[in-house]
Amino acid sequence: MSVTSRRHRAAVLGSPIAHSLSPVLHRAAYDALHLGDWTYDRFEIDEAALPGFIEKLGSEWAGLSLTMPLKRAVIPLLDEISDTAASVEAVNTVVFTKDGRRLGDNTDIPGMVEALREHGIDRVESAAILGAGATASSALAALSRICEGEVVVYVRSEARAAEMRNWGERLDVEVRTEDWDDAAQALRAPLVIATTPAGTTDALAAGVPERPATLFDVLYEPWPTNLAARWSAYGGAVVSGLDLLVHQAVLQVEQMTGHAPAPVDVMRKAGEEALAAR
Repeated sequence: MSVTSRRHRAAVLGSPIAHSLSPVLHRAAYDALHLGDWTYDRFEIDEAALPGFIEKLGSEWAGLSLTMPLKRAVIPLLDEISDTAASVEAVNTVVFTKDGRRLGDNTDIPGMVEALREHGIDRVESAAILGAGATASSALAALSRICEGEVVVYVRSEARAAEMRNWGERLDVEVRTEDWDDAAQALRAPLVIATTPAGTTDALAAGVPERPATLFDVLYEPWPTNLAARWSAYGGAVVSGLDLLVHQAVLQVEQMTGHAPAPVDVMRKAGEEALAAR
């Protein structure tokens, strides 16, 4: 995705958006890359307001980051989306090209893969996913790249179970669904990806086995979660939501600015400091 050097604005859109760390991460990257004339803001935008907002953007805009509830709502407004975004019907990155086209991508999926790779996880024999929302489908897409065997997804309803089995078929991943009441079984998997809201996995912490493998908890605030804290205490490897946030933002910075590689360590430190100050 190409951008012209005359475009210097970017922002994150979503609702709610006030606590987004994206401005902190992107601005830290701009400083490190000496992009003093680039700005990155945040805007509270819901699905109804999205079309009008995008239509009013001027030629100085290079790109947008999108969070909930806009990742699917933006698709009809774009000229093209990547295969990665199409695989889960979700766009979290929009780049405006020199000729005025709107290109959509999903950096959450490769961001998950890179966050795991950073912690030494290149391949796994099997995995478990806690939850079945939008993040779970992205996790399944990430696992399609690194998981050799079955993925067991723990869900609360048969409707969500059917959705995850459908995603498995689309992504060519062997998916088995189990009831949430049996979620403690997930903790013995070689890789556990927790995609649920804050507090949802707290009750599972007591069931962490001795010498657990790897937990990827997509939350970053509050941190650590009870599950992540117990996991670490028992010697297991933990990948955090901040790891994911940083790596997906790295890819966004590279696509929007045309400068690569983006400064991973600088962006992570900025995120850690911002969270510590809250």
